[in-house]
Amino acid sequence: MAVAELSPSYKTQIKPSQISYLSSRLWDHRKFSVQLIAKAARTGIRCSVVQNQVEAPVATPPKEQSSKPECYGIFCLTYDLKAEEQTKMWKKLITVAVSGAAGMISNHLLFKLASGEVFGPDQPIALKLLGSERSFEALEGVAMELEDSLYPLLREVSIGIDPYDVFRDAEWALLIGAKPRGPGMERSALLDINGQIFAEQGKALNAVASPTVKVIVVGNPCNTNALICLKNASKIPAKNFHALTRLDENRAKCQLALKAGVFYDKVSNVTIWGNHSTTQVPDFLNAKIDGRPVIEVIKDRKWLEEEFTEKVQKRGGELIKKWGRSSAASTAVSIVDAIKSLITPTPEGDWFSSGVYTNGNPYGIAEDLVFSMPCRSKGDGDYELVKDVIFDDYLWNRIKKSEEELLAEKRCVAHLIGEGLGVCELPAGDTMLPGEM
Repeated sequence: MAVAELSPSYKTQIKPSQISYLSSRLWDHRKFSVQLIAKAARTGIRCSVVQNQVEAPVATPPKEQSSKPECYGIFCLTYDLKAEEQTKMWKKLITVAVSGAAGMISNHLLFKLASGEVFGPDQPIALKLLGSERSFEALEGVAMELEDSLYPLLREVSIGIDPYDVFRDAEWALLIGAKPRGPGMERSALLDINGQIFAEQGKALNAVASPTVKVIVVGNPCNTNALICLKNASKIPAKNFHALTRLDENRAKCQLALKAGVFYDKVSNVTIWGNHSTTQVPDFLNAKIDGRPVIEVIKDRKWLEEEFTEKVQKRGGELIKKWGRSSAASTAVSIVDAIKSLITPTPEGDWFSSGVYTNGNPYGIAEDLVFSMPCRSKGDGDYELVKDVIFDDYLWNRIKKSEEELLAEKRCVAHLIGEGLGVCELPAGDTMLPGEM
């Protein structure tokens, strides 16, 4: 595909807020003859451009500026397809919004989304990327890399800094962006700062997203951020909100597999209960290895209660010591896993972990929280809570401790969920995971 390059002198006249506007104006001056060729095994895009059909860009200053996200670069092209050229293999376009889109996690995730790895090889996708004024140039860089990757399923990319624009018509919202905890920052302060971000994003989703949007909150503290988000989005079913605890589940599976001397695909029915913090409860009581209860395969109960649990809780901190930064690639993989668990039928007898709304739960966990629990899905984007689980005193006592922490966090952000003034009296000890620092 031929793309006219802007001269250096022209580039210097463009402000970040004008990029989208000028991009769409410039493409209006070009006429393209485009053909989509569908093959049985693969689908590709071929573009033919006649030399005299490409006009030099004319530098026309915009009449007014807008924060509204527009198409980026090559994604501004309008394909006028004849009916017989449209492949019948592809599904209807799906719109996915991603916040924190210029960050490290997104740098791994976006290319998985665009490639078809997540939603399938026949699912065209539109990506809407949310950043900030400070990260806008980096956001443009991300869009450029997506352009250069030539993903045939990636039909649209738009970038912006206003959630009311970026979240419009979103069918999936992956809320990754959040402020990290700085040196000396109290956990209550982080709850308030990030809580305000997620309250605003909840309002934006409520106003402009698809009413059936599925929301996965990754930014920490993700359980309470998800609660804040859903409380500010009354038009969207509370059941559609998830806090990401899948990375914790994946880490638990890895540790059980290592201890048992098996490959991790032999490990199933692993639940992370509670908060995404060091009060989380990796459940070995209901977990299985090659179809057998873990406690029959790994008979060292002391290891399960102490070392196993601690390894899962502190895995992120160990990674930071080795790597020098918090997990990004494995977090992106866990987001993919979380989405796939909702759009793919759960294997018979198995389940997965997700932080979901507790109202109506069958376990006796306090209502009106976002709490990680075992879920099953029919592959339709919905889920149901698993009822056939067992508890012993050890497991239940640990679950109640995590519940206590989430209730305290909820009181801390009461002013953000319409429940009066926030009163922050968090349990003693710092339970933030190392990756949140």
